[in-house]
Amino acid sequence: MTTSTPQEAGPDVGAELARLRDSIDNIDAAVVHMLAERFKCTQQVGHLKAAHQLPPADPSREAHQIARLRRLAESAKLDPAFAEKLLNFIIAEVIRHHERIADDAGGGTAGTAGTTADTTTTDPIGATDPIGAADPIGATDPTGAADTRE
Repeated sequence: MTTSTPQEAGPDVGAELARLRDSIDNIDAAVVHMLAERFKCTQQVGHLKAAHQLPPADPSREAHQIARLRRLAESAKLDPAFAEKLLNFIIAEVIRHHERIADDAGGGTAGTAGTTADTTTTDPIGATDPIGAADPIGATDPTGAADTRE
């Protein structure tokens, strides 16, 4: 089997490929901005929790959110397992932020045994990651982020 470039496949193919890639780039930008907004809100939650000496993790809230996201994924025709892995990755990062905020505030609740942070930060997406990354938190992270686990 031989492969060809988009130009060799014809001008219509190249134009359609460029149009689709532009759409993908726009969606990626929207995802990044939405995640930034989400993390602004979760930072505020972290400060509120630290001020009231609440634990960084809330396993019942996390379980509810995962179930909710799986339902949303199913209705959107997105693989619910992928959606769950993505949310677990985000939750692990949020908990890490909350632990840091608590430590900075002198709350000292970071690393509490038995919290979701202890279980989800090990590898929340896993070796069978559907987007093909062997360790999405580490060097092959598709987002390009460095491994910040401690």
